[in-house]
Amino acid sequence: MPRPLIDASWRRVAAAGVDPGGGGGPAVLSDAEIARRVVTGPLAPMIPVLRERLEPVARACGQLVVVTGTDGTVLWQGGAPEVRRRADGLGFVPGAAWDEPTVGTNAIGTCLVLGTPVGVHGGEHFVDGHQQWTCAAAPLRDPVGGGLLGVVDLSGPARTAHPGALALVSAVAALAEHEVRAVHDRSLDQLRRVAGPLLARVDGRALVLAPDGLTAAATGFAGPARVALPADLDGGGRRVLPVLGPCRVEPLPGGWLVRLDDDDPAVATHAVLDLAGDRPRLRVEAATGSWTDVLGLRHAEILLAVARAPRGLTAAELAGALFDDPARTVTVRAEVSRLRRTVGPLLATRPYRLADGVTLQVVLPPPGRVLLPGSVAPVVLAARPRLG
Repeated sequence: MPRPLIDASWRRVAAAGVDPGGGGGPAVLSDAEIARRVVTGPLAPMIPVLRERLEPVARACGQLVVVTGTDGTVLWQGGAPEVRRRADGLGFVPGAAWDEPTVGTNAIGTCLVLGTPVGVHGGEHFVDGHQQWTCAAAPLRDPVGGGLLGVVDLSGPARTAHPGALALVSAVAALAEHEVRAVHDRSLDQLRRVAGPLLARVDGRALVLAPDGLTAAATGFAGPARVALPADLDGGGRRVLPVLGPCRVEPLPGGWLVRLDDDDPAVATHAVLDLAGDRPRLRVEAATGSWTDVLGLRHAEILLAVARAPRGLTAAELAGALFDDPARTVTVRAEVSRLRRTVGPLLATRPYRLADGVTLQVVLPPPGRVLLPGSVAPVVLAARPRLG
């Protein structure tokens, strides 16, 4: 009888229409795109550590070490040359997607689904041609924010299986995260040393942000732990930033000096909650700039509930709209607190409502498409009939 995690995976990939016979194999990205992801992607600082620690082991054991992104795309591969040649015949090559919906149950794809270390051996693979292989994969996480960045995997012929493989890749993944965190912390300390004299001369509220949005130092207020910075920040200037509102942004060596415009409290004039696409998005527009954020399902539900209640909602009313249970106020307060880390002053409390001067437009899916298909929140169920 298969292990529960393997049984669940087989059910997922069968529902996704994966062919046990293997089909034509996954499409492969260009060499230029692979190189771009390796050099500029979030795994760039981890790959050298993983290569140094695992490639000698893979060569000695007749296996491959593989690093993929969150979509399962193989970004880097090293190890025993004879095994790499065998992997080529399976399409297990740099640039190929190795997620469950593409190639069926395997350690990489199933690790991405579960977010935990996974070993898959022999006949546990869904595709017939993969059943002569063994693989062990562990997630690679952002050592600062904790988000999933990709997977590191050891794979090889089934005869090379070792009971310690999963523990090894898990330990090396943790080591890579630790070393990247140490480098990040040293950069943050350097930024604080640069920022100290500057902040001492600033009147009002200001903070210094690292390139990833982490707050290095602040004056005049505690400041958020992290700010979602727009990709087009470039040289700075007047901007509207999530949580902070209107700001003046100035580049620093290794980060940004952000001065809050305390004399201009209007955070945004218009926001659009776009529920028509594959993922809910919030777009905020103001005279000083705009920003967009991809929302999780619960946060989209909260904003939809607020948009449908112009006078505001108590915690109990919002709990009813989300869970059909007015008693779940503790959960509601925690969820709203997390949402306000992104939308900040757009959302007022006591009751939960849009802040003064903020308008929110909701864009619903076109007829024939389901509003927030993964949701069972009463507020969403009540809105769906309008789509007919």
